[in-house]
Amino acid sequence: MPRILRFQIDTCYEGRKVIHFLRGEAGLSARLVQSLKRQPGGICLNGIQTRTIDRLHAGDMLTLCLPDDTDNVEPLPLPLDRLYEDDDLLIVNKPAGLAMHPTHNHQGDTLANAVAAYFQQQGRHVTMRCVGRLDRDTSGAVVCALNRYAAARLSGGVEKEYLAIVSGLYHGSGTIDRPIVRPNPMHTSRAVGEGGLPAVTHWQAERWGENMTLMRVWLETGRTHQIRVHFASLGTPLVGDTMYGMPDDRIARQALHCVSARFVHPVTGRPMYVEAPLPLDMKALCAQLEPAQE
Repeated sequence: MPRILRFQIDTCYEGRKVIHFLRGEAGLSARLVQSLKRQPGGICLNGIQTRTIDRLHAGDMLTLCLPDDTDNVEPLPLPLDRLYEDDDLLIVNKPAGLAMHPTHNHQGDTLANAVAAYFQQQGRHVTMRCVGRLDRDTSGAVVCALNRYAAARLSGGVEKEYLAIVSGLYHGSGTIDRPIVRPNPMHTSRAVGEGGLPAVTHWQAERWGENMTLMRVWLETGRTHQIRVHFASLGTPLVGDTMYGMPDDRIARQALHCVSARFVHPVTGRPMYVEAPLPLDMKALCAQLEPAQE
């Protein structure tokens, strides 16, 4: 069923046009405003459909009716480890080995298919709008906006923290500031190189041993494969990363997990913090490590 959003107009919008509130306080894109204008009941003022040029008064109730999505992703029931859910958000703990969206290599066995099936069971049609993506073999928290309004409000506003196990010994903390390029547009692999997009990674060593270090990692930028490329550029690729390093018998994928997401809720304005438990394969590696020394 459609998502209904209600806004009570404050005195600062007294006498101003509806469009000013929608594009300002509400944060709607011009495209979404146009879509709601065409929809019966899409924008109502005190229960009556209104035009975007109409004037507002303090205490007015402005209502938006966001229609259900028409997604063509095929539903496929797969287990979903849900960390948080409400009318606007779904946050899941994605397992390693699950792609985010269907591609020519992954048809029907993706997170998007699983989310479509989950909401189909509830009689809802929802397009999965992920705020930041994870590689197929990276596990952890994925924030999914369940409507265009939530997606627009969250864009660029989700702070993620990662746990990575790199093949080398690190101490203390540091920053990697190296641009990332795509050497071959036909391949997904990236590299550090001149003329690339700016990329900044912050790290802190947590545990170490057996020529590997558990790192807590934060990103200033969100480039494709950024954490993997940055540590590989220092000669210490992530353990198990076959694209930028070497296979490892101790883990069947790159040792990278998005452990938490922090953001402001797009509708309620509440601060949100969600954690994703570390998967068993990375737990097993961490069990071999000791607390890092300063």
